[in-house]
Amino acid sequence: MLDLLAEIPDPRRAEGKRYKLPHVLLFSILALVTGGNSYRGIVTFIDVHRHRLNAAFGLRWRRAPSHTAVRAILQGLDPAGVEAAFRRHAALLQAARAIPGQGSIALDGKTLRGSFDAFHDRAAAQMLSAFATDTALVLAHVDVAEKSNEIPAAQALLAELGLANSALVTLDALHCQKNILRSPLLPTSH
Repeated sequence: MLDLLAEIPDPRRAEGKRYKLPHVLLFSILALVTGGNSYRGIVTFIDVHRHRLNAAFGLRWRRAPSHTAVRAILQGLDPAGVEAAFRRHAALLQAARAIPGQGSIALDGKTLRGSFDAFHDRAAAQMLSAFATDTALVLAHVDVAEKSNEIPAAQALLAELGLANSALVTLDALHCQKNILRSPLLPTSH
């Protein structure tokens, strides 16, 4: 996982990088998995487990980064770079655990809670996720354009995943459109 996180571009200047990006990202993920739901929670996790993390990863951190440093690092990341790294990780896990001929890919959209902005007249953000049912892995997500719906996002996501023609894909009834099979994004079988 650390090698995949190392592929994410570091938004910080070259000088003054006390904490390496892959370690900050991995420790942030570990903090979130264990219930840390804020920047301060991430810092608390790192501070509590600092000695074990130093020993496990060969680090010499004397203290955890400040919550403002963690916030600046995480907010400065390129979302496309992060998504690409997580997609590679999910693909590796899927390839290792999937049983050929079993399972399906479920595509489903969700509206992100708290993303509506009435002051700036912005609709709530929507995401479309691809979930592998046999391995219980989220393979990828895409944003649904603000003035659009799930249909073009689903077509793009299916094309990006490069699923085999024999793959079983489940979608909501919204996707039962007669022109969806003629999309230029999806491969056609003759």
